[in-house]
Parts: sequence; C-alpha cells; structure tokens
Amino acid sequence: MFSKILIANRGEIACRVAETARKLGIKTVAVYSEADACAKHVAACDEAVLIGPAPAKESYLLGDKIIAVALATGAQAIHPGYGFLSENAGFAEACAKAGLVFIGPPASAIHAMGSKSAAKALMENANVPLVPGYHGDNQDPDFLQKEADRIAYPVLLKASAGGGGKGMRIVEKPEDFKAALASCKREAINSFGDDKVLVEKYLTRPRHIEIQVFADNRGECVYLFERDCSVQRRHQKVLEEAPAPGMSEERRRAMGEAAVAAAQAVGYVGAGTVEFIADYSNGEDGSFYFMEMNTRLQVEHPVTEMITGLDLVEWQLRVAAGETLPLRQEQLQLNGHAIEARIYAENPEKGFLPSIGTLRYLHTPPAVHFRVAGHAQSPAAVRIDSGVREGDAISPFYDPMIAKLIVWGKDRDAALTNMATALAQYRIVGLASNIGFLQRLIAGQAFSTADLDTGLIERHHDALFPAQQAASTATLGLAAALLLSQETPRAPDARDPWAQTSGWRMNGTLLRTLTFSDEAGVYTMTVEYRGSAQWILHRDGTQHSLRVDDHNHADLRIALGDATVAGNVVRDGDVFHVFHHGRHTVLEWDDPMAHAGHSESEGGRLTAPMPGKIVAVLVEKGRSVAKGAPLLIMEAMKMEHTIAAPADGVIDELLYLVGDQVAEGAQLLAFTPA
Repeated sequence: MFSKILIANRGEIACRVAETARKLGIKTVAVYSEADACAKHVAACDEAVLIGPAPAKESYLLGDKIIAVALATGAQAIHPGYGFLSENAGFAEACAKAGLVFIGPPASAIHAMGSKSAAKALMENANVPLVPGYHGDNQDPDFLQKEADRIAYPVLLKASAGGGGKGMRIVEKPEDFKAALASCKREAINSFGDDKVLVEKYLTRPRHIEIQVFADNRGECVYLFERDCSVQRRHQKVLEEAPAPGMSEERRRAMGEAAVAAAQAVGYVGAGTVEFIADYSNGEDGSFYFMEMNTRLQVEHPVTEMITGLDLVEWQLRVAAGETLPLRQEQLQLNGHAIEARIYAENPEKGFLPSIGTLRYLHTPPAVHFRVAGHAQSPAAVRIDSGVREGDAISPFYDPMIAKLIVWGKDRDAALTNMATALAQYRIVGLASNIGFLQRLIAGQAFSTADLDTGLIERHHDALFPAQQAASTATLGLAAALLLSQETPRAPDARDPWAQTSGWRMNGTLLRTLTFSDEAGVYTMTVEYRGSAQWILHRDGTQHSLRVDDHNHADLRIALGDATVAGNVVRDGDVFHVFHHGRHTVLEWDDPMAHAGHSESEGGRLTAPMPGKIVAVLVEKGRSVAKGAPLLIMEAMKMEHTIAAPADGVIDELLYLVGDQVAEGAQLLAFTPA
C-alpha cells in the first residue's frame, strides 16, 4: 500500500479521498489555487502546495506542475478525483513516465472511452445496442445537419470529449440546428479543448441508468449494481438513487454483464461507470442503449457505497497498489435504498443560474455514519460530503456545488422520508441554493412514485415552480420577535431613560408599525408594547400576543397567541431568513430610520447576472431587435448563458467584445426600448 498520495483535485471529492486515505494510514498532499488558499480540502490533507492562480487552466489543469509537486513531496501516486485531469489520457501517461501511479485506469482505456464517438464504434463492434446517430469524424456543419435531418428531430448534439452535461444541446427543429451546433462547439472547446460533436436521436422519455464497474490488474471485473440518474437539469444530474426503481433481476444482470464486457474490452482497471439510456416510454420494456463510459469515480458513487456497505475509494487505492478485488461478484450484496441530492449554489427560479457569495450561515442535518459490518445500517442514516464550511465563499471559478446529501432507508419510501427530513434541516444564508426546489422535487408525485425520465423537471415545471406563497403569521411572528428582542439591550442603563426599550409610556401604550416584504408581497403589522419582551401583534384585523420564550443563537421559540412556534431565524442586515416547517422565507424589513432606500430605473441597461466572459456578440450597434432575441452569450461557471432583449427596441451601444471578462452587475450594452 502507498505511504503518501497527492490528490489532484479540490472541494468535496478531495476531502472524500483524504478521509479514506487517513483511515488507511496514508499521508496526503493537497494542491490548491490562490482562490482555494483557505479551502476545506487544504486543511483536510497533511501537506498542501500552491500551484497557481484561480482559473483551472492556470492551476488544477497544469499536469506537469502537479506531477512535479508529487515528486517533490515524495508522493507515490496521484488520485485525480473527478473532473479536471481525471479522464486525461496524457496526464495518466505522464504520471507513469514520472514513476507515479495514476489511481485510475490505464491511459489506453481512457483514450478508448474518452471519445464518445470512438467508444460508440467500439461498442458497436461488441454488439452493444446504440442509439441511432452519427458518430464519425466529418464535422462540416452542412453534413451534420443532413445527418440530423436523416435521423429525424428532435436530435441531441453532444461534445465527443464531453462530460458533466457540458457541450450538449437538444435541437427540436431544423432551423435551430446551426445556432445550437455553434453553441455546442464553443462550449466543448472551452471545457474540453476539443469541439468535435456527435449527433444522436433524442429519446423523448428515456431513463438514465448507469452501472458501477470495478476491475483489477489481473483482469477480474465486477459490477456493483446500478444507479438511476434520470432526474436532471440542463443535462446535469440533480438526484441519484440506487438501486434503480422497477429494475428486475434479469435486467440488472443483463446491464451489469454488458458493462463488465465493455470494461474488459478496453483492459479497464479501477473504478468506472458504464452509462445507458433505457426506454420505458409507450409501453417499452426498458430496452437499454450504451451511451458512454466514465473512466473515473462518479460524483454519485456514495449511493452505491450506501447500498453495498463498501468504500469505493479504498477499493481504488488497493487496486492501484496492485491488490486484487476485495470481493467476487457472487459476494456482493444489495441492501436497502439510497438517494443523493446535490446541494448547489444556484437559483432554480432564475433558470438555475449559479449563485456566488459567502456562506454566512450554514446548518446541516446531523450525519449518521454508515456502519459496514453486517450491513447494520440505521434507517435514519444521513451522510454529507462537502468541500465547504460556514464562512467559505462560492467563487465563479469552479462548480457551484455546496455538498452532496445522501440518505439511506430500508426501502425507497423510507429513503424518501429520510431525505425530506434532512432537506428540511439544511439551512443556508448568504447565497441562493436549490434546497427548496429539491424539497418540492422529492415530494412531487412524479419522483415519489418513481415516474422517472430525463425530462421530469421540464414536464412538471409548473408544479416544481409554483407562485411564491404569502408568508404565514407564524413566520412573520418569528421575524418580528427577533427584531424586537434584538432592540432590547440585555443590560440597559437604568439611569438613562433613552436606553429603555420596553415601550413604557405615561398614560398610554406605544404602538409601532412593522413592515416586511418578500417576492409574494408586503406585510404590515402593528406592534403594541406590553412590557419587557412582550407585545401584541395586530395583523389583518386579528391580534396575537407575542412573547419570546427561548432564543439560542439562530434557534427561536415564541408564544404566539395560544400556540408555541419554534423556528430558526438568521438576520443579515435588514433581511431576515426564517426557517419554519421546512420552508425558507426571506423577509426584508423596511427600516423607517434608514434613508438609503431609493428607486433606480435601469432604463436601457442590460447587466451581467454574474461574473463571466463574453463568448459571442449576436447583434450590432443600431440594430432593431424583438423581445426575446438573443443579444450576447456569456460563459460562467462552465456554462453558457444567453442575454436576451427584454422588449422590442434598438441597440445603442455594445460595451464589451468577445473574450472580455465582465463583473457581476456590469452594464453589457445600451438598449432603448421601442
């Protein structure tokens, strides 16, 4: 076994690898960029070395520099995690030439499966069923469009060297093909350095089912069952679960054996995932088609660990060190059901736009660790894999994932219940998150009844994105109680009448108006002071007595009328974040003593929703445009975002060119509405 390894990654996967290495007595070396100097993964390792500026291409993608650090620190092997250099055949070869073990498959296997088109040709020769499409080298746009016309729309454009949902576009009709192809190629070259694409028939209601495989250096290979990763947004996974709902033993065996055959065909070693799409629409029986092979550990590997009781990173380390697979196929057992939810810094209500900021408050559900021996697993098992802590920042340079929340249950219903409970306990302040969206997704009829396919989110859009509900009296009472109690000093100066905040008045009662607002509306209440920490709330013609019973950090318990209300309230300036009954309500207090409020008309300004780079300008100065017309395209957080015209109008001035970096809120162009 190795005595020291270098982890060529960041975030939660670097922390995850370091945890298993520590368990095995292996020392770890972290690498980090200038943006990650104080990151969690740096603290998780025994040593840490700075390798460059924040952009990945100047730090985490510098294979030669990472190898030099490994040699200088005495590391014997490099674990690439996922993303960055994990599926880079050249990096794997360079590690071998430097005398370092690449904790992953041989470069030949990465090369064979790294190109989607080459992998499909390999599978076609092995008689693995493929989705109809074009996987060749001809990249002429006119030729590709003819192929798309032949296959029939809708079609899916995919970057041949892609992964993680990047470089993919669905094209519904011929007139949209050329623009989608150009966008797909831009994203592919920026993300993978290769703009080659393939064209496939787009199945309207497929399920995305993948098989975890593992192979050693002696040619032995096993499959560790399947994961259903059908619930996706923008071709990126949101929820994953194992086993796949409705999977028969016969189908599981057939898919598992096909995955093993695919891995053995390329001399695979280590952890890998063979991805299939299965057709369950229109009475189909779940016939499956090869999609691609990921030659690395997947983001969603924890659900496999939960149902098997195994540590896949430990398996990776042992196999890379020359050991045989710890178990044979017949020794592997499937136990219970696991679900993983990816907690992202993003705003689902704004097209899942990534959010940037500082985690000013972070409360997570208590973790219950998985016990391996004998599968003695508690039905309330909760696991959190995260690379950030309270006070850390989510920057524009890397993926905006905050954490992976994984739960286990004795069956799918129990796992769903545990996930709902854990999400209700997950609280974030400082930036937008997808937690509320995940709660609706888990509770929705489609997911709860396992009516799954990759278009689930789009198909149930209205149910998953309902109009915001008005804040309840209980929620407003919690916000008011925190505000009023914070205005009461713990040790007022009894000699100073101006320091008294009890509301006492001679021959009268202090009445005060409180106004809160959120996206659903404005809420006005009258507060009647009744003594220290006691008030009467008047709202909509009804009065409620209000008293603070307990206040410990963010936890707050109040008496509101005859009811006891418990919640969690975090104040951020004049914004109150109220967590109550699993719901997160953001209320802004209208402070009458503050005179900073003003109304600023943006007029013809169109601003950047986040920091990024301009990759395409689609209009010219003086051009008239219609509402909704694409004006320019920004790239941020590894994704493209189109800025569209808010109304009919004229472009007065273009303020940035292709390649320019822009800050969040920067005016991109001047626009005069018609």
